Amino acid sequence: MTTATYTANLPAQSGWFSRAEAWLDQRGKGAWIAAMVLGFIFFWPVGLALLAYMIWSKRMFNKSCRTGHRSHRHAAFSAMKPSGNTAFDAYKAETLQRLQDEQEAFEAFLQRLRDAKDKTEFDQFMDDRQKRAEADQRETEDA
Repeated sequence: MTTATYTANLPAQSGWFSRAEAWLDQRGKGAWIAAMVLGFIFFWPVGLALLAYMIWSKRMFNKSCRTGHRSHRHAAFSAMKPSGNTAFDAYKAETLQRLQDEQEAFEAFLQRLRDAKDKTEFDQFMDDRQKRAEADQRETEDA
């Protein structure tokens, strides 16, 4: 559909705003966002007005934005359901169990690393404390 045919559906009395709106609608959400950014760049109240209009008219949050999130949630839930193929379900269960075991082993490894780091820092603190105590004792003996 060309611009001429798209704007031809508008009433003859339509103003410049309706024609601009139709032109931006024809080009999609990217055109609306580009117009808003340009409005902020050249004169910020225009950009703010376009942002408010996009939110108010639901152009910012139309169905094309929301369907992606819903399909990801649906895919995540469908991955947990059995497929009906016993061999595949057994493979999937085995793989998930293996991944869970690997995750637990990795978390245990990280905990051992944290413990070793804490022990090293504590040993260093105790060594420094002992050196300071020995230095203080030498100072009192010298005096």
